[in-house]
Amino acid sequence: MPVYTDFSSLLAGATIVSGLIWAVDAFVFKPKRLKAATPTMPATEPKLVEYARSFFPILLIVCVLRSFVAEPFRIPSGSMKPTLLEGDFILVNKFKYGIRLPLLGTKIIKMSEPKQGDILVFRFPNDTSVDYIKRVIGVPGDKIKYVNKVLYINGKAIEQESLGQAYDTDVRGLTYKVKHLKEHLDNRPHSIYVHEGDDTAMEEKTVPPGMYFVMGDNRDSSLDSRRWGYVPEELILGKAFFIWMSWDGLAKDIRWQRIGHVIND
Repeated sequence: MPVYTDFSSLLAGATIVSGLIWAVDAFVFKPKRLKAATPTMPATEPKLVEYARSFFPILLIVCVLRSFVAEPFRIPSGSMKPTLLEGDFILVNKFKYGIRLPLLGTKIIKMSEPKQGDILVFRFPNDTSVDYIKRVIGVPGDKIKYVNKVLYINGKAIEQESLGQAYDTDVRGLTYKVKHLKEHLDNRPHSIYVHEGDDTAMEEKTVPPGMYFVMGDNRDSSLDSRRWGYVPEELILGKAFFIWMSWDGLAKDIRWQRIGHVIND
Protein backbone atom coordinates (compact mmCIF):
# COMPACT_ATOMS: atom_id res chain seq x y z
CA MET A 1 0.00 0.00 0.00
CA PRO A 2 1.63 3.27 -1.03
CA VAL A 3 1.00 5.86 1.67
CA TYR A 4 3.07 8.84 0.76
CA THR A 5 4.96 10.52 -2.07
CA ASP A 6 8.39 11.74 -0.96
CA PHE A 7 8.02 15.22 0.54
CA SER A 8 11.08 15.02 2.78
CA SER A 9 13.51 16.09 0.06
CA LEU A 10 11.34 19.12 -0.79
CA LEU A 11 11.16 20.14 2.85
CA ALA A 12 14.91 19.67 3.35
CA GLY A 13 15.61 21.63 0.17
CA ALA A 14 13.39 24.52 1.26
CA THR A 15 15.08 24.56 4.68
CA ILE A 16 18.58 24.62 3.16
CA VAL A 17 17.76 27.30 0.57
CA SER A 18 16.07 29.61 3.10
CA GLY A 19 18.93 29.12 5.53
CA LEU A 20 21.54 29.88 2.88
CA ILE A 21 19.73 33.05 1.75
CA TRP A 22 19.53 34.27 5.33
CA ALA A 23 23.17 33.39 6.10
CA VAL A 24 24.66 34.87 2.91
CA ASP A 25 22.75 38.08 3.43
CA ALA A 26 23.75 38.29 7.10
CA PHE A 27 27.48 37.82 6.42
CA VAL A 28 27.88 39.44 2.98
CA PHE A 29 25.15 41.86 1.94
CA LYS A 30 23.76 43.14 5.24
CA PRO A 31 27.10 44.65 6.40
CA LYS A 32 27.36 46.45 3.03
CA ARG A 33 23.83 47.81 3.34
CA LEU A 34 24.47 49.06 6.86
CA LYS A 35 27.72 50.69 5.79
CA ALA A 36 26.04 52.45 2.87
CA ALA A 37 23.03 53.55 4.92
CA THR A 38 22.49 57.20 5.79
CA PRO A 39 20.02 58.95 8.11
CA THR A 40 17.89 59.83 5.10
CA MET A 41 18.26 56.42 3.41
CA PRO A 42 18.32 53.69 6.08
CA ALA A 43 19.23 50.10 5.18
CA THR A 44 16.22 48.11 3.93
CA GLU A 45 16.10 44.33 4.08
CA PRO A 46 15.05 42.75 0.75
CA LYS A 47 11.70 40.95 0.80
CA LEU A 48 13.33 37.65 -0.21
CA VAL A 49 15.68 37.83 2.77
CA GLU A 50 12.81 38.81 5.06
CA TYR A 51 10.82 35.76 3.98
CA ALA A 52 13.85 33.47 4.32
CA ARG A 53 14.61 34.81 7.82
CA SER A 54 10.98 34.30 8.87
CA PHE A 55 10.46 30.83 7.42
CA PHE A 56 13.84 29.21 8.06
CA PRO A 57 13.32 28.54 11.83
CA ILE A 58 9.84 27.13 11.17
CA LEU A 59 11.05 24.90 8.34
CA LEU A 60 13.99 23.74 10.44
CA ILE A 61 11.77 22.76 13.38
CA VAL A 62 9.34 20.89 11.09
CA CYS A 63 12.23 19.14 9.35
CA VAL A 64 13.75 18.00 12.67
CA LEU A 65 10.40 16.77 14.02
CA ARG A 66 9.61 14.85 10.80
CA SER A 67 13.09 13.35 10.60
CA PHE A 68 13.62 12.32 14.22
CA VAL A 69 10.33 12.33 16.15
CA ALA A 70 7.10 11.69 14.22
CA GLU A 71 5.93 12.03 10.63
CA PRO A 72 2.37 12.15 9.25
CA PHE A 73 1.18 9.78 6.53
CA ARG A 74 -2.13 9.21 4.77
CA ILE A 75 -3.62 5.77 4.03
CA PRO A 76 -4.90 5.76 0.40
CA SER A 77 -6.03 2.13 -0.01
CA GLY A 78 -7.64 -0.74 1.88
CA SER A 79 -4.76 -3.23 2.09
CA MET A 80 -4.52 -2.79 5.88
CA LYS A 81 -8.24 -3.17 6.63
CA PRO A 82 -9.75 -3.56 9.13
CA THR A 83 -6.86 -2.07 11.16
CA LEU A 84 -6.42 1.00 8.95
CA LEU A 85 -8.95 2.47 6.53
CA GLU A 86 -8.62 4.57 3.39
CA GLY A 87 -8.44 8.18 4.48
CA ASP A 88 -6.85 7.52 7.88
CA PHE A 89 -4.14 10.06 8.66
CA ILE A 90 -1.54 8.47 10.92
CA LEU A 91 1.60 9.38 12.83
CA VAL A 92 4.73 7.27 12.54
CA ASN A 93 7.31 6.98 15.30
CA LYS A 94 10.61 7.83 13.57
CA PHE A 95 12.96 6.91 16.45
CA LYS A 96 11.48 3.54 17.46
CA TYR A 97 14.04 1.57 15.46
CA GLY A 98 16.88 4.08 15.57
CA ILE A 99 17.87 7.59 14.55
CA ARG A 100 18.70 8.08 10.86
CA LEU A 101 20.19 11.00 8.97
CA PRO A 102 17.56 12.89 6.93
CA LEU A 103 17.51 12.03 3.20
CA LEU A 104 20.56 9.74 3.45
CA GLY A 105 18.77 7.25 5.71
CA THR A 106 22.00 6.22 7.42
CA LYS A 107 21.33 4.96 10.95
CA ILE A 108 23.49 6.83 13.49
CA ILE A 109 21.88 5.60 16.72
CA LYS A 110 20.54 2.06 17.04
CA MET A 111 17.39 1.49 19.10
CA SER A 112 15.08 -1.56 18.96
CA GLU A 113 14.43 -3.92 16.05
CA PRO A 114 11.04 -4.53 14.36
CA LYS A 115 9.06 -7.39 15.89
CA GLN A 116 6.34 -9.66 14.58
CA GLY A 117 3.10 -7.69 14.61
CA ASP A 118 4.62 -4.23 14.27
CA ILE A 119 3.03 -2.03 11.61
CA LEU A 120 5.83 -0.54 9.54
CA VAL A 121 6.08 2.35 7.15
CA PHE A 122 8.94 1.78 4.73
CA ARG A 123 10.24 2.80 1.34
CA PHE A 124 8.98 0.38 -1.30
CA PRO A 125 11.99 -1.73 -2.38
CA ASN A 126 11.00 -1.59 -6.07
CA ASP A 127 10.53 2.20 -6.03
CA THR A 128 12.05 3.99 -3.07
CA SER A 129 10.26 7.24 -3.91
CA VAL A 130 7.03 5.59 -2.68
CA ASP A 131 6.29 4.64 0.92
CA TYR A 132 4.31 1.55 1.94
CA ILE A 133 2.67 0.38 5.16
CA LYS A 134 2.36 -3.29 6.16
CA ARG A 135 2.52 -5.56 9.19
CA VAL A 136 5.69 -7.45 10.08
CA ILE A 137 5.08 -11.19 9.73
CA GLY A 138 8.61 -12.55 9.69
CA VAL A 139 11.90 -11.28 11.09
CA PRO A 140 15.36 -12.47 9.98
CA GLY A 141 15.65 -16.26 10.20
CA ASP A 142 11.90 -16.96 10.30
CA LYS A 143 10.42 -19.54 7.92
CA ILE A 144 7.16 -18.24 6.42
CA LYS A 145 4.46 -20.18 4.57
CA TYR A 146 0.90 -19.23 3.57
CA VAL A 147 -1.53 -22.00 2.60
CA ASN A 148 -5.36 -22.13 2.54
CA LYS A 149 -5.56 -18.61 4.02
CA VAL A 150 -3.52 -19.74 7.04
CA LEU A 151 -0.13 -18.33 7.98
CA TYR A 152 2.64 -20.68 9.12
CA ILE A 153 5.72 -19.37 10.93
CA ASN A 154 8.59 -21.74 11.65
CA GLY A 155 6.32 -24.70 10.91
CA LYS A 156 3.54 -23.64 13.28
CA ALA A 157 0.09 -22.59 12.05
CA ILE A 158 -0.89 -19.20 13.47
CA GLU A 159 -4.19 -19.42 15.37
CA GLN A 160 -7.19 -17.72 13.79
CA GLU A 161 -10.41 -16.88 15.62
CA SER A 162 -13.59 -16.18 13.66
CA LEU A 163 -15.27 -12.83 14.28
CA GLY A 164 -18.05 -13.53 11.78
CA GLN A 165 -18.68 -12.03 8.37
CA ALA A 166 -17.93 -8.47 7.34
CA TYR A 167 -18.20 -6.34 4.22
CA ASP A 168 -15.24 -4.67 2.55
CA THR A 169 -16.01 -1.64 0.38
CA ASP A 170 -13.31 -0.49 -2.03
CA VAL A 171 -12.58 3.04 -3.27
CA ARG A 172 -15.02 2.54 -6.18
CA GLY A 173 -17.87 1.82 -3.78
CA LEU A 174 -18.03 -1.90 -4.63
CA THR A 175 -18.77 -4.13 -1.63
CA TYR A 176 -17.40 -7.63 -1.02
CA LYS A 177 -18.32 -10.22 1.60
CA VAL A 178 -15.25 -11.21 3.66
CA LYS A 179 -14.37 -13.31 6.68
CA HIS A 180 -13.41 -11.24 9.71
CA LEU A 181 -10.76 -13.11 11.71
CA LYS A 182 -8.58 -12.44 14.69
CA GLU A 183 -5.03 -13.68 14.11
CA HIS A 184 -2.84 -14.41 17.13
CA LEU A 185 0.60 -13.48 15.87
CA ASP A 186 3.29 -13.95 18.54
CA ASN A 187 0.66 -13.44 21.27
CA ARG A 188 -0.23 -10.07 19.74
CA PRO A 189 -3.78 -10.50 18.35
CA HIS A 190 -4.99 -8.33 15.47
CA SER A 191 -7.91 -8.42 13.03
CA ILE A 192 -7.62 -9.47 9.40
CA TYR A 193 -9.94 -9.79 6.40
CA VAL A 194 -9.93 -12.90 4.21
CA HIS A 195 -11.95 -12.98 1.00
CA GLU A 196 -13.89 -15.98 -0.20
CA GLY A 197 -12.51 -17.77 -3.24
CA ASP A 198 -9.10 -18.59 -4.67
CA ASP A 199 -6.19 -19.23 -2.35
CA THR A 200 -3.03 -17.12 -2.62
CA ALA A 201 -0.70 -19.89 -1.49
CA MET A 202 3.03 -19.32 -0.93
CA GLU A 203 5.66 -22.00 -0.43
CA GLU A 204 7.89 -21.77 2.60
CA LYS A 205 10.53 -19.02 2.50
CA THR A 206 13.28 -18.15 4.96
CA VAL A 207 13.68 -14.47 5.76
CA PRO A 208 17.30 -13.43 5.01
CA PRO A 209 19.48 -11.47 7.48
CA GLY A 210 18.68 -7.77 7.57
CA MET A 211 15.30 -8.34 5.88
CA TYR A 212 11.66 -8.43 6.96
CA PHE A 213 8.62 -10.24 5.54
CA VAL A 214 5.48 -8.07 5.60
CA MET A 215 1.81 -8.55 4.73
CA GLY A 216 -1.36 -6.48 4.69
CA ASP A 217 -4.17 -7.25 7.12
CA ASN A 218 -6.60 -7.35 4.17
CA ARG A 219 -4.93 -10.54 3.00
CA ASP A 220 -6.50 -10.92 -0.44
CA SER A 221 -6.31 -7.22 -1.30
CA SER A 222 -2.69 -6.55 -0.46
CA LEU A 223 0.41 -6.31 -2.63
CA ASP A 224 3.10 -7.39 -0.18
CA SER A 225 6.12 -9.65 0.44
CA ARG A 226 4.27 -12.59 -1.12
CA ARG A 227 4.60 -10.80 -4.47
CA TRP A 228 7.62 -8.51 -4.38
CA GLY A 229 9.89 -9.92 -1.65
CA TYR A 230 11.45 -8.63 1.54
CA VAL A 231 11.90 -5.20 3.13
CA PRO A 232 15.57 -4.31 3.78
CA GLU A 233 16.19 -2.88 7.23
CA GLU A 234 17.66 0.32 5.79
CA LEU A 235 14.36 1.17 4.05
CA ILE A 236 12.28 1.14 7.25
CA LEU A 237 11.03 4.62 8.19
CA GLY A 238 9.22 3.90 11.45
CA LYS A 239 6.32 2.35 13.31
CA ALA A 240 2.69 3.51 12.94
CA PHE A 241 1.17 4.35 16.31
CA PHE A 242 -1.65 6.94 16.15
CA ILE A 243 -4.60 8.08 14.00
CA TRP A 244 -4.95 11.86 14.22
CA MET A 245 -7.55 12.31 11.46
CA SER A 246 -9.79 10.10 9.30
CA TRP A 247 -11.70 11.10 6.15
CA ASP A 248 -14.34 8.88 4.55
CA GLY A 249 -13.94 9.60 0.84
CA LEU A 250 -17.16 7.83 -0.16
CA ALA A 251 -19.39 9.55 2.41
CA LYS A 252 -17.41 12.83 2.16
CA ASP A 253 -17.36 13.04 5.92
CA ILE A 254 -14.99 12.85 8.89
CA ARG A 255 -14.87 9.57 10.81
CA TRP A 256 -14.94 11.22 14.23
CA GLN A 257 -14.86 7.91 16.11
CA ARG A 258 -11.40 7.06 14.68
CA ILE A 259 -9.70 10.31 15.63
CA GLY A 260 -7.30 9.83 18.55
CA HIS A 261 -7.26 6.06 18.09
CA VAL A 262 -4.02 4.37 19.15
CA ILE A 263 -2.96 1.80 16.56
CA ASN A 264 -2.74 -1.53 18.35
CA ASP A 265 -0.30 -4.15 17.19
